[in-house]
Amino acid sequence: MTPPDSKKWLLLIHQIPPKPDYFRVKIWRRLRKVGAVAIKQSVYVLPENESTREDLSWIVKEIDDGGGTASLCRAGFIEGLSDRQIKALFQAARNEDYKEIIRETRRLLDLLKADEFSKEDVFKNRAKLSRQRHRFEEVREIDFFQASGQKTARQTLRALESMLKRVHGRPVTLPVNRQEKGRTWVTRTGVYIDRIACVWLIRRFIDRDARFKFVSPDGYHPRPGEYRFDMFAAEFSHEGDLCTFEVLVRRFCLALPAICAVAEIIHDIDLKDNKFDRPEAHGIQALFSGLATAHTDDETRVDRGTGILDELYAYFKARCSSELKDGSSIESVNLNPTKKRKSNATH
Repeated sequence: MTPPDSKKWLLLIHQIPPKPDYFRVKIWRRLRKVGAVAIKQSVYVLPENESTREDLSWIVKEIDDGGGTASLCRAGFIEGLSDRQIKALFQAARNEDYKEIIRETRRLLDLLKADEFSKEDVFKNRAKLSRQRHRFEEVREIDFFQASGQKTARQTLRALESMLKRVHGRPVTLPVNRQEKGRTWVTRTGVYIDRIACVWLIRRFIDRDARFKFVSPDGYHPRPGEYRFDMFAAEFSHEGDLCTFEVLVRRFCLALPAICAVAEIIHDIDLKDNKFDRPEAHGIQALFSGLATAHTDDETRVDRGTGILDELYAYFKARCSSELKDGSSIESVNLNPTKKRKSNATH
């Protein structure tokens, strides 16, 4: 990230009513999330750029709407605080964020270095690694002046990832284009977007004669030949920052453009990280939320959900075909968890 012009700062000066308490906490959290640091009580600073100006403008509006008063101004410091001291405040704040990530990641590393650990430990730590990586990216986005802790945090996360790969072993990888006929596929009850999409993908592209079981996740013991997905110790489940649908796409080599587009939407809805910023995600999420509200039966949810996915896939297939005829390039889903497409999300 290129450091902004160090001589241009934005100051947010606010006054918030003492009650209700939650509103003061809410504003504090919003300021912390955008990376602002306090230089005096109720005075926060950010380096000026288009993004920080937009962030603070929204917070000013929130304060005004909540009954407080707030002003946003551009400032240059002449006496008292110097630019160097303000930069040091930002670096200190981000280093505290990185310390939390490093501390938690090292704790997970120490657990895995113990002589005994279970498959459940590995499964849980993979999920925790994914959360720590996501937190690292959030902090890095507001690390305006490259705090020294960034490098150590990144190295520690990589060390945990390497350790998990060693203790977990190679994932189950099925041969390309292998036909899976009449398998029983097992997942948790209360299916929602990721599991419904997995059923759709399996029936349409992997095993047209598949049978499905929806079971309580606690204490289920699979029978010989069953495949489990999106549940504890499953053959197919989340990996890194991939949802189960993406894992199936990768394992069965199904990264066709239309399927990839569907995968990006499923990811954004299921993981809520806005990784791909798909404009269709909000509408599709509304449809599946309504489906889940109206129907509690898993089979009914799957039947109605697969109909939605059939139409979504048909839309992308037609659009991709049109783009190919026009000679346009088609982006596919990023199935490498170490790479992240740049988000264009706005407020």
